[in-house]
Amino acid sequence: MTVRFAVLGAGRIGQVHAKAIASVPGATLIAVTDAVEAAAQAVAEKHGCDLRTMETIAGAADVDAVVICTPTDTHADLIERFTGAGKAVFCEKPIDLDLARVKTCLEVVRGNGGKLMVGFQRRFDPDFLALKAAIDAGAIGEVEMVTLTSRDPGAPPIAYIERSGGIFRDMTIHDFDVARWLLDEEPTHVFAAASNLVDPAIGAAGDWDTANIILTTASGKQATINNTRRATYGYDQRIEVHGSGGSASADNHRINRVEIATADGYTRAPLQDFFMSRYAVAYAAEIAAFVAALADGTEMPTTGKDGLRALALADAAVRSVAEGRAVAVSEVL
Repeated sequence: MTVRFAVLGAGRIGQVHAKAIASVPGATLIAVTDAVEAAAQAVAEKHGCDLRTMETIAGAADVDAVVICTPTDTHADLIERFTGAGKAVFCEKPIDLDLARVKTCLEVVRGNGGKLMVGFQRRFDPDFLALKAAIDAGAIGEVEMVTLTSRDPGAPPIAYIERSGGIFRDMTIHDFDVARWLLDEEPTHVFAAASNLVDPAIGAAGDWDTANIILTTASGKQATINNTRRATYGYDQRIEVHGSGGSASADNHRINRVEIATADGYTRAPLQDFFMSRYAVAYAAEIAAFVAALADGTEMPTTGKDGLRALALADAAVRSVAEGRAVAVSEVL
């Protein structure tokens, strides 16, 4: 089975997914569209696919699935439209910035009998998969604490921040998903602290750039997440999981693994510069998992429910910062 794809949105993440599709056996890129025709044309020329309109793709018999990489405020409408057109849908997170709208969208998907996968690529990173496999095999006993470090090398443009939903819905949402995955138990309470230390313009746009979050489950398991929009040394992505019988960790990825030792000391290559390079393999594995689920008729590995739960944690974090207290997830979900 070959899944024939169209990519909706040819910006940075659309380009990442187009490259991933081109690298996956059983997947082929048929078409691309974008409101900025030049961006779509560049992807079409690079990957040898058609430049088409949304309308043409929705009615195309030679397109089986779409990858939604358009601005967040278009996601829910496009999910409903394309599942209604009989296309399988892979959508970048989040489904929407409003939980009620996400719930409505998921009901429409169910009514359409649609297939929907939400993009949480970190679950498909080889190191993180190996970490999860070790935990599931009992290598560290019962999980007690998860510590996630996720620091971007620099802040996105202010125009993006104004539409992104803020650091918790845009950036930390990936960590919320990974925390749920590794804890294997839903967090019930969220306590968050956030500041503006990187750029006052981010604060003026109504967002924060530095945050710490503690998630707690009903059994008392905890996950601690630290985020910043400024890591001068590169894209910092680390995980440590502590259990009753030991701990497991996954360290940063560097440009290479060479270490040089001289009389002046030890030097190593810098970290990967951002998510496009750090998670290149994960993006391809994510698309491969989507293709496999379609071929096998199985549930998507990251579902609409995963998108909903991660967004609920983000909403709880926003409320926690505003009110200076731990917030029960049930208050927002």
